[in-house]
Parts: sequence; structure tokens; C-alpha cells
Amino acid sequence: MKLCVWLSILFLQAFVDLLVLLLGVEFWTATVRIATPLIFGTLGELLCERAGVLNLGIEGIMTIGALVAWAAVYQGADLWGGVLLAAASGLVFGVLHSLLTVYLGLSQHVTGIGITLLAANLAYFFYRVLLPQGVTTPPKIEPFQPYAVPLLSKLPLVGQAVFTQTPLTYLALIAIAVVAYGLYRTPAGLAVRMVGENPQAVEAQGIDVFLVRTGAVVLGSALMAIAGSFLTLSAFDSFFVNLINGRGWICIALVVFASWQPFKALLGALLFAGFDALQLRLQQEIGAVIPYQVFLMLPYILSIVALTIMSRQARYPKALMVPFRKGER
Repeated sequence: MKLCVWLSILFLQAFVDLLVLLLGVEFWTATVRIATPLIFGTLGELLCERAGVLNLGIEGIMTIGALVAWAAVYQGADLWGGVLLAAASGLVFGVLHSLLTVYLGLSQHVTGIGITLLAANLAYFFYRVLLPQGVTTPPKIEPFQPYAVPLLSKLPLVGQAVFTQTPLTYLALIAIAVVAYGLYRTPAGLAVRMVGENPQAVEAQGIDVFLVRTGAVVLGSALMAIAGSFLTLSAFDSFFVNLINGRGWICIALVVFASWQPFKALLGALLFAGFDALQLRLQQEIGAVIPYQVFLMLPYILSIVALTIMSRQARYPKALMVPFRKGER
């Protein structure tokens, strides 16, 4: 009897502590910050897949974007210049990926993994070239600072959590609206969606399928690189090996979770980021009792469960991963 009472009290205390955590401003501020690179990366992958191209190069593109942004600022460029150069590096690898998969029709799986290996190892190579002596502590830069949006930042909870972030977080939120509007309210967006569903019908209308797919892959890759730049210019103030740490693969899963819809991508990114922020707090609270590896697994396990539930109803683009060849029906 006493054991049951003790367990009930312990469970109630844990529930109250969890509730206090979930209602705290710090938790939601961390969630939005962690979600920012996932938003950029998921939007980039979503654009590629909407056009019928699976881009498994995202992990490497995020890595090269992070390195280019950090190196540019380290060498004297301003922060926004670093972001633009990171986006340019993503454009380059987007062109390479589209050349191999769109024009040559090579395997999108193999090409994507090759892009990831090439981009990531190029980033590590140039990092060592930039710092030939090798350092145990990576050099630091002055990153973006949080900016409180007037009036909006005064709102309870939401205002403090969302509108006291760094500029790149605001850019990510704007990017969601822009991508959604572009996909569903513009002729170009209609063309992107149609080349992912029925490229032969698009060709019949006199539209260049190759050009549309290439544009989507290049723009999507630029967003992926900006995702990497956030990590070195906002979340951290330096570059180090394994900085991306699987975020690119998470973005690919989030596209499926979101059913290839931009606003659902935001929900998925916040969900995974919330799990990640939660495990960080749990490590601090009970990390001495339970091995920390359990907490590191937590966001991935919960994300797999959520993905399994949501993906059962997902409707993927019909021409996804299907090479297009002119004249074929």
C-alpha cells in the first residue's frame, strides 16, 4: 500500500514538473531555435521532391553551407554575406545534382549519397586547409544576435518564444509562407507540382520539364545550405566536424511527415525540435540516474512513432524518383 502511494506521489510530481517545463518560455524558445535549420532543410527537400527529385545530398549540402558561411565571416565578410555565399554553395551542388539526375537520368539514391559524401568531405578538407595547424578549439566568430520584434515580443509566451530569435529564424518563417504561396498560388508553383505528378502532361503544354526540375532542385539546395549556415552563424559561433549530426536525414523524414506540404513541415520541425529540447532538459534533471544515451535516442524514437502514424495517410508525388525522358509516354 505504501509503495503504491509512494509511486503515485512520484508520478504526480513528475507530471507537474513536465507540465511546468512545457509551459515555460525557455522550453519554447529553445524549440523554435532548434527547429530553424530543420525548417530550411525540410523546405528545400520538399521543393526537390515536389518536382519529382529525391535529394539525398542534403546532409552534405548542409555541411558545406555551414563551412562556407563560417569561413566567409571568419575571413572578414559580414553575416548576411556569409548566408548568401552559403546559398551560392548550395546552388552549385544543386546544379551538379540536377545535371546527374534530371538530365542524365542517373539513380537519385546513388547520386544523392555521392553528393553528400563529396560536399561533406570537401567541407572538412577546406576546413583543414583554412586551419593547417589544426586546433582543439575551433575559432569563434561573432554570430547573429537575438532581435526582439517590437510589440510582438511583448505577447505572453508566444511573443517571447518566437519573436526574440535571431534574424535567420524570422527568415525561415517567412520562407514557409513564400514557398507555400509559390507552390499553390503561382504558375511556376503549378509547374513544379505537375512535373512531380505527370511530367508528360507538362511537356505537352510546351513547358521544359528539365528546366522546371532543375530550378526546383537548385533552389531547394540553396535552402539546405542556408540551413547549415544557421548552425554556424546563429546556433553556434564556430564550425566543427559532424556539426550537422544527421539533421539532413531528419529533414527527409519530415517531408514525408508533412505530406509534402509547407505548413505541415513547420509542424513537423517544431515537433522534432520539441522532443530534442525536452531530452536536453531531462538530461539536466535526471541525467545522473539514467544514461544520457537514452535521452539522445528519445527525439528520434518519438519522431519515428509520429512519422509512422502520419505517413500512413501520406500521398507522395507520383513521378518522384522517376527519370523523365522526352517523347516517352
